[in-house]
Amino acid sequence: MNDSSFTDYPSLQAIEEARELLGDRIAVTPVLRWQGPEISAEVASGTEVFLKLELFQHTGTFKARGALTNIMRLDSDALKRGVTAVSAGNHAIATAFAARAMGTTAKVVMLSGASSIRLEKCRAFGAEVVPCDDIHSAFDMARRIEEEEGRSFIHPFEGEGVALGTGTVGLEFARQAPDLDAVIIPVGGGGLCAGVSAAMKQALPGIEVYAVEPEGADSMSLSFKSGRPEKIDKVRTIADSLGAPHAEPYSMAICRHFVDDLVLVSDNQMIEAMRRLFYGMKLAVEPAAAAATAALTGPLKDRLAGKKVGIIICGSNISADDFCRLIKE
Repeated sequence: MNDSSFTDYPSLQAIEEARELLGDRIAVTPVLRWQGPEISAEVASGTEVFLKLELFQHTGTFKARGALTNIMRLDSDALKRGVTAVSAGNHAIATAFAARAMGTTAKVVMLSGASSIRLEKCRAFGAEVVPCDDIHSAFDMARRIEEEEGRSFIHPFEGEGVALGTGTVGLEFARQAPDLDAVIIPVGGGGLCAGVSAAMKQALPGIEVYAVEPEGADSMSLSFKSGRPEKIDKVRTIADSLGAPHAEPYSMAICRHFVDDLVLVSDNQMIEAMRRLFYGMKLAVEPAAAAATAALTGPLKDRLAGKKVGIIICGSNISADDFCRLIKE
């Protein structure tokens, strides 16, 4: 990939300043080396695996970083009017959390099929939830709320604020594991991948950056191929947190600039990776958080043989019932 013509990405200094601004409102999540038969049997000989555990972030995912960065940039008048967002769940929870932290209100549009645990967490942070049946119309509904109520729209994956916030994940990872040879980043809309890849490529210039996307939500793969943001007609994956209906120009451009390659994984590969993470690291993750592991043990296994590989465990907001059902299938 590596589109060298794009230069409007966040600098390492800007990401460092964003991390300083976030302060202790955001947790520095741990990095652990994954050892044992569950992973050693599934990667090439000599491969070392390090997990950045964003599932231990406030709200359970990396999303809190971008949402809080964006809301902290609002002026006092905008804060009084409140914010809105659209999400399958994790970004809605993060927006509600960030709104409460900044003393404002959130009115979020969530898909009607969102899990009950995500709805409960969102409401627990004080947000008003508006259900919507379709992801495309959900974006339209959020924009109407923005226009009619004067609320600021907090985008789930596009814009400088998102990239600065998610860049702090990469900044921390680079400092915690400075000798990594490669990193694998899950891709939905591209907000996480944009920020992490920008931070890690600048902090560790020799690192290889790989993105992974579900087969049933491949808008970024299509966008990489065409060179422009593409959309899909329907999300067809169990990894709903990676089920972006379309790509956006800014996050796509950053990803194309810093990502060395993008691979696809199936739902079955993610479910198997969920099992490995559970038995090997005692982590109960949602499918999206298993995508990078699925890529390492699948399409990237031979290419990353013998290397020190970082994996982003992007978060986990999944009920015990859903988790058990998936890993039993």
